[in-house]
Amino acid sequence: MKPEVKREKAKNDRTYKIIGAAMEVHKELGCGFLEPVYQEALETELENQGLPYKSQSVIDIYYKQKLLEKKYQPDFICFNEVIIEIKALEQLSGIEESQIINYLKASKLKVGLLINFGSKSLEYKRFVYNY
Repeated sequence: MKPEVKREKAKNDRTYKIIGAAMEVHKELGCGFLEPVYQEALETELENQGLPYKSQSVIDIYYKQKLLEKKYQPDFICFNEVIIEIKALEQLSGIEESQIINYLKASKLKVGLLINFGSKSLEYKRFVYNY
């Protein structure tokens, strides 16, 4: 197997594990809570499953090589390469999708997950950003 194929398979396995952790949270809590509740529960579940993550990491934003004062702060970065943004909305829109794409652009990471706990069934979208 080529090295790039192995790397892509590893990324798919990682997002699969993250989605599994989110499904466990949704199974336990259902819908109806506010986003901070799901964030804390997902953090607990990531710990329980031994998945490496950072919570509320700060991402610098540059404009023409100048560091801006404004920062991005995604909910989680797992495996040092997958950005996770969680929501608790009835349904996702283009606004939330744009948010995670901007996180990917600013961080120079390639893979992101947008996870919505606000509907009866867990919703998630996987994003791959190519530079």
